[in-house]
Amino acid sequence: MKWMYLSLGILFEIIALVFMKKSEGFTKLGPILFVFLFYSLALGCLILVLRQMDTSVAYAIWASAGIFIMALVGIFYLHEPVTIIKVVSILMILLGVIGLEFFD
Repeated sequence: MKWMYLSLGILFEIIALVFMKKSEGFTKLGPILFVFLFYSLALGCLILVLRQMDTSVAYAIWASAGIFIMALVGIFYLHEPVTIIKVVSILMILLGVIGLEFFD
């Protein structure tokens, strides 16, 4: 169950971030409401994960997966630029999390 909650939490965080971008600096009410809704759901899932997983590992996975997925969403959905530095940096973050999870 911890992996399901962690995955849902990450998904909800990504949705919240997309709505945050769509809120145009918190000037549009509709997207702002979705930001609060999805961040509440994301944090609720994280709370459930922390019952079964070390905080450092759970948050490292949460943060790195969020960075990786949001970078992809930014590139493919929000049409943000992709650079070699961005790609290499994201891969280094992922490698660090893999190290935390599998070699701890």
